[in-house]
Order: sequence, then structure tokens, then C-alpha cells
Amino acid sequence: MVVAYWIGAGLLALFYLYSGGIKVAQSKEQLRPMMAWVDDVPMRLVRTIGTLELLGAIGLVLPPLIGIAPWLALAAAVGLVLLQIGGTALHLSRGEVKVIGLNIALLVTAAVTIWLATTWL
Repeated sequence: MVVAYWIGAGLLALFYLYSGGIKVAQSKEQLRPMMAWVDDVPMRLVRTIGTLELLGAIGLVLPPLIGIAPWLALAAAVGLVLLQIGGTALHLSRGEVKVIGLNIALLVTAAVTIWLATTWL
């Protein structure tokens, strides 16, 4: 279970460090080719989502790694599930059914990570 948690958490952390990092660091014009939805939401919200993704990635890995407040990993995984539910809802509201596959995969991975975290944390 521990190895499975680290595989899932590691993959999620890598994805969200990248995804959150570009949302925080890049302009709307730079994000538009990858994320058409940035035109429909304020940049402040895009930056907030990016910050939450970065915090979630750190929260999945750092607390269990250093052994301080490992329950934060569980909270981070729950937060990432909620982010993906919101992302899926946004894409569905925009009629972008074809692009929710990644959202669903990330949601399922985060949900499995929650389950794995509850078995050993």
C-alpha cells in the first residue's frame, strides 16, 4: 500500500507542480493555446487554481515524507478531487465533453490516493 501511495502521489504531484506552476507564472495569452477556458474566468481565479494545485502537490508528498502532520496528504488529495470536480463541471458547461478525459483520470487517481492514504497514514 505504501508503494502504491507513493506512485500515485508522485504522479499527481508531478502533474500538479507543472500545471499549477504554469497557471501561476504565465500570462493569459500564453495559457490560451493550452487552456481555452482562461478567457471565461478572471486571471485572479486562474492564479488561485494554480496556487491550490501547487499546494496540493506539495501536500501530497512533503508531510508523509518528513513525518510531520501526514494527515495533510489526505487533505491535499481531497482538495485535488474537488478541483477536478470543478474542472470537469467547467468543461461540461462549455460543451467540451471531449477534453474531460484527463480530468476524470486525475480525479480517479486522486480518489485512489485518498483511499491509499487512509490505509497507512
